[in-house]
Amino acid sequence: MPELPEAEVVARRLRERIMGATLKDCWVGRRDIIREGFPTLAWHRGAAITGVERKGKSVILTCTKAGESRYLVAELGMTGLLLFRLHAPSFAKHIHVRLTLEGGKEQELLYWNPRRFGRMSFLDRAGLDRYLTRRFGCDPLTVTWEEFRDLLQTRRGRLKALLMHQQVIAGIGNIYANEILYRARLHPARQANRVSVSAIRRLYDVMKLVLDEAIRAGGSSVRDFFAPDGSEGRYKRQHLVYGKEGQPCPSGCGKIIRRMVEASQRSSFYCPACQRK
Repeated sequence: MPELPEAEVVARRLRERIMGATLKDCWVGRRDIIREGFPTLAWHRGAAITGVERKGKSVILTCTKAGESRYLVAELGMTGLLLFRLHAPSFAKHIHVRLTLEGGKEQELLYWNPRRFGRMSFLDRAGLDRYLTRRFGCDPLTVTWEEFRDLLQTRRGRLKALLMHQQVIAGIGNIYANEILYRARLHPARQANRVSVSAIRRLYDVMKLVLDEAIRAGGSSVRDFFAPDGSEGRYKRQHLVYGKEGQPCPSGCGKIIRRMVEASQRSSFYCPACQRK
């Protein structure tokens, strides 16, 4: 469930609490939770955490020792969390990586991932560059208007699928794609390269607005999302269409929110009047 806003909230909370701490030890409970770099895990012991950033739905820790930097990449996937402590006994079963910290504001960082769709990687600079190039398209928060316009005008796929294609636009998932398209008054199945420039501009502005609002609200705790300190995201209270099938359209148009199941089995929520195909 974590999408860009939730991953950004996680990165910011980590930056506040563990920057400058030393990675004293690293326990891995499942070998298959490490995508790359397991043999280099020992190098990270004794390294200082000198950077925290987000790429798409992943959080990257920069670890520096003896003038060399390497990187710990945590993919949040559909159910992944980074936590400072256990918040319920049931969480203990699915803690797959435990980082013991020293000299910071927190004593440990836990990687919780019950469905294991996400993984962790321990990478050098070259490995990180390959990882970023292979997995992520442009970032919705930093992509320029011109880049976004050109991207849509050269794509023939459906708008919603394009917004969620991580190698094209990194970080947007089902929740925010639904909310963005509703507020931009665009049908999820519209073909991207048939959208007018003015509508693309509207989509661009709304995309940035919705994501920024969600970040400021701490993300959306729809199912399992918690920030590292255990707090829940409040943006689900502002959802206009996601999960609202059968309810009146918030615009007051008089229509009812519909749900459309896609080939991927994801659900699109939309208003047939405000989002004409």
